[in-house]
Amino acid sequence: MEEKYRQESSTIIKVVLFGPESTGKTTLSQQLARYYNTVWVPEYAREYLQDKWNNERKTCEPQDLLPIAEGQMRLENELTKKATKILICDTDLLETKVYSEAYYVGACDPILEKYALQNTYDLYLLTYIDIPWEADDLRDKPTEREEMFTYFKDALEKYGKNFIILKGNKKERLEKAINHIDLLLHK
Repeated sequence: MEEKYRQESSTIIKVVLFGPESTGKTTLSQQLARYYNTVWVPEYAREYLQDKWNNERKTCEPQDLLPIAEGQMRLENELTKKATKILICDTDLLETKVYSEAYYVGACDPILEKYALQNTYDLYLLTYIDIPWEADDLRDKPTEREEMFTYFKDALEKYGKNFIILKGNKKERLEKAINHIDLLLHK
């Protein structure tokens, strides 16, 4: 039953956009996919939680995290088969784990934690909080951006993930990301 949270094996290079809300992850995911002529994996939680908000006027609750994780991995596994030599992921299960612990006082479902740590990626692009925060139905921490950034950075360090921090405008972030991804592609 837990297989639905597992990453299917692949030789594709996988890059994850990682960081707090409203830090340009989706924009950069789309730019990188276009640049590398490949596909990108959208953040399943956005669709899932927007539907929940539209239908129930409720935000994320702990019982939503496993369905979100399942949907995210289903999308990633499907799109891995369509990718060229690289797959750009707008998020991963480690991001869901970080949010779970930040929102629910250190709590994380053991299944989510297991696969958040077991699934692997070649590079994490940690997006900094130096771009303006944009409100929407789901974003709720405009005054806690530094704290959230620290949660994300600490998680990458704690679990020994290969990551870089992206700061600056869209062009600067894109160029830095491309430089680091190209190093992976030429190994």
